[in-house]
This record gives sequence, C-alpha cells and structure tokens, in this order.
Amino acid sequence: MVKVRKRGAVYGVIGLMLCVAVYLNWSYVKTPDDLVVAGQVDDELGQTAATDGTSAEAVSKDDYFAQSRLSREQARDEAISILKETVESSAADESAKEAASAKISVLAENSVTEARVESLIKAKGYAEAVVLIGDDSLSVIVEPPTGGFEASDAATIKDIIVTETAFSADQIKIVEAG
Repeated sequence: MVKVRKRGAVYGVIGLMLCVAVYLNWSYVKTPDDLVVAGQVDDELGQTAATDGTSAEAVSKDDYFAQSRLSREQARDEAISILKETVESSAADESAKEAASAKISVLAENSVTEARVESLIKAKGYAEAVVLIGDDSLSVIVEPPTGGFEASDAATIKDIIVTETAFSADQIKIVEAG
C-alpha cells in the first residue's frame, strides 16, 4: 500500500513538472509570430510565412551577418573536404598531397584570423562585422555606427587588419552593410 502511494506521488510530481514546463514554454513564446520571425515555423502549405516589414527588417541585419558567416564556413568546409580527399587519395602524387595539406593549413589559419579580426572590430564598438580572406585581398563587411561610416572608421578598421594580418592597406576592402 505504501509503494502504491509513493508511486502515485511520483507520477503526480512528474505530471506537475510537465505542466510547469508547458506553461513556461508558452509564457516565453507567447505568439507563433515570435517563431515565424525566427524562421522556425512553416505555414499550412509548408512555406515559411511572411512577417511584417518591421520585424523582418529588425532581424534581417543580424541574419545577413549570420548568413554571411554560415556561407563562408560552408564554402570553407567544402573546400577542406575536397582537399582532404586529395590528401587521402592513393592516386594523388606526393606533390599534390603536400599542396593540399598546405592549403588546408592556410584555410585553418584564415579561419582563426577572420574570427580574431571580427572580434577586434567588434571590440572597437562596431555592432557587426564579417571578414573574408582571399588569396591576395581581405574584405570586411561592417555594420555602420549610428552616426554613419566615416573615414576615421575605415582607418580604425584598416589599422586592426594591418596589425593582425600580413595584408597591406591597399589589399583591404571595407564595405558598409546597407
């Protein structure tokens, strides 16, 4: 009889915790619009539902920078995958394997450098920045400050890049996100 009461009490507590979890989930996400703006809900036709312009614009700048980083990483991952296949291939000669290994190393260094430069640009007070390193150039896409992008902003960003990388000022391209 005591075991039955304990088991009932355990089931009751679990049920109560489940109800609290459902309530908390509901209270934090009050409307499906929150999920639609985040792109997490599809409409009845299986298409992502459109949102009102103000919500979409507020999210779009953050989405642009996040999407740019994601695209950069996907392209880099694909390139590394192809290079790894070359390194692991028995048909490839040693010079091709060495070149592929060197390129993998360069891509890894570029990834670390991009992240470091992005962090330093953000530390200088810019809300968002995406750095893209090419073979002989470096591009920065930066969200302009509230007062607008000025020559001093470009100088600050170029100084960070020249200090942290092997690129010279004429190899750097700064683009204001609009």
